[in-house]
Amino acid sequence: MNRKKKINQTLKAKAKKANAKLHATNKPSYVAKADRERLTQVE
Repeated sequence: MNRKKKINQTLKAKAKKANAKLHATNKPSYVAKADRERLTQVE
């Protein structure tokens, strides 16, 4: 029972990670505060 559970658990985890990679996030990348100030000064 334990061996089956452990194998199933690792396979599920791998599948979950692979599935997460397929869906790109719409979250914008983080821009540091100093970089934001620099960008506003340029404009």
